[in-house]
Amino acid sequence: QVDLAESGGGLVQAGDSLRLSCVFSGRTFRLYGMGWFRQAPDKDRELVAEITSGGSTYDADSVKGRFTLSRDNAKNMVYLQMNDLKPEDTATYYCAAKHPTSSIYGYWGQGTQVTVSS
Repeated sequence: QVDLAESGGGLVQAGDSLRLSCVFSGRTFRLYGMGWFRQAPDKDRELVAEITSGGSTYDADSVKGRFTLSRDNAKNMVYLQMNDLKPEDTATYYCAAKHPTSSIYGYWGQGTQVTVSS
């Protein structure tokens, strides 16, 4: 069983930075694809960024140039560095893991709240 736990959310002002962290446990981390999703009130959950087991990354257009996703296989950690935050980045952010043989994210953390004031 994969367990994920996020941390690092908070209340910041527009233009500030935050780093979200996610610790993975229960299976061999380096084999899993990892992603960060977010969900704002009354909106669908959306993919923010993802990283494959091989280290390839994808960023949503809305965060390109501002957010950076990275992983540390030695520590079973994935990070989302968020710079130049905007009020529209306000959401609950979720860490997710994708089994090596799956095309969908089957494991989710509990979420961490990010609130950006203008």
